[in-house]
Amino acid sequence: MAETITPVKEAAVENIRLRHHFATPAQQMDAATLGMWTFLITEVLFFGGMFASYAVYRNLYLGAFASTSEYMNVVLGGTNTAVLICSSLTMVLAVRAAQLSNRRHTMLFLVLTMIFGTAFLVIKGVEYHAKWVEHLVPGFNFHYPIPQFQQHAQILFFLYFMMTGMHALHMIVGLGLLTYLLVQAYRRVFNANYFAPVEMIGLYWHFVDIVWIFLFPLLYLIGHRK
Repeated sequence: MAETITPVKEAAVENIRLRHHFATPAQQMDAATLGMWTFLITEVLFFGGMFASYAVYRNLYLGAFASTSEYMNVVLGGTNTAVLICSSLTMVLAVRAAQLSNRRHTMLFLVLTMIFGTAFLVIKGVEYHAKWVEHLVPGFNFHYPIPQFQQHAQILFFLYFMMTGMHALHMIVGLGLLTYLLVQAYRRVFNANYFAPVEMIGLYWHFVDIVWIFLFPLLYLIGHRK
């Protein structure tokens, strides 16, 4: 005799949100995880090219690059590092809340993560403005206080703006994704049976944070004496 599907069971199946091309929720989760990690590997290659360029030019012009560290604001950079570490914590808590079907805490921790991400971008904007005022933005208006390093220091600042700028762009994309999660959480989409989007976007957010963990010492700390 065929089993009668009760409304409760139908609701449970709906909550899993199993796509038609997957046999089980576990298979769907594994596919999502594999896809996200594959994407993150391509991101590693993308940022890896910039890190390789930085390593090559720093080795070629060691003195000039070391001198540029004196014009990096370690306080602002360190503050941003702490902000991103806190954002990773709140992102983890948001994922855990979604796994526990705790809608209120999921939304709370997503909002906190967005606040930390926005704070990072504001601080970075303050730092960019300071570089503009000091004429340290590469281009016709670039002026380096140490004349003998004028040309080579400009290469470092170009790499600085390129690397931190691409990182900031990834942060903006991350904030957009978090906004999507917040809307979906408000609509009660996530629960113990379906939380894959929160976890996958969480992985992306952690990756962006890790990139900054490497950028901070390379750009701000190496050669800094103040």
